[in-house]
Amino acid sequence: MSSALDTLPKIGAPATRALNNAGYTTLRQLAGVPRAELARLHGVGLKALGIIQTALEEHDLSLG
Repeated sequence: MSSALDTLPKIGAPATRALNNAGYTTLRQLAGVPRAELARLHGVGLKALGIIQTALEEHDLSLG
């Protein structure tokens, strides 16, 4: 059975594509990644970053 950490949260197609293209395919991989690094990806905006941060916090993790 897969964990919520093994998938990306629902953040929209452009942001999901941007993360996948950058090599991030799971929520677990985003833990500790600097927020500014993700914000530089085309398609990843403030809303997506907020959703990612909230999803990480549910597992006692956060962005860098």
